[in-house]
Amino acid sequence: MKQEMEASRKRIKTAAEGGESRGGKEEEEVAGGFDDEEAVKEEEETNEAAAAASEEMESSIQSILERIERFTHQVSKLLESGKEMFSNLSSQFEERLISIHRDQVEKWQEEIKELRLLDASNEAARSLLQNAQFHLFQSVTEENT
Repeated sequence: MKQEMEASRKRIKTAAEGGESRGGKEEEEVAGGFDDEEAVKEEEETNEAAAAASEEMESSIQSILERIERFTHQVSKLLESGKEMFSNLSSQFEERLISIHRDQVEKWQEEIKELRLLDASNEAARSLLQNAQFHLFQSVTEENT
């Protein structure tokens, strides 16, 4: 029985490697029993299915690897375009922020000028009123005397 198994393995190996047809001696070895011949056929079918499955598996793996490569390329392109877009956006943001700051500072400086003018005008009016008050007080004091 052990010899029959070894013979079966050799036939399967030979069939899987080169697909050679069996010679007369091998057929005689298999002729030892119907069960052995059936087992050999089943093993051959299993090996052929495994080889086909293996090829299909390799094809599937290759397909996945290609998808990974395409996806990686897409991500790389997106990163580059995103960097460029954010760089441009960053420059525009910086310029706009500086412009807003400059405009606001100019507004406040104008406000300061207006406040100084108002203060100077108020000081002049206060001085005028104080002077008028002093003259009124002085004229009332002279009348009473």
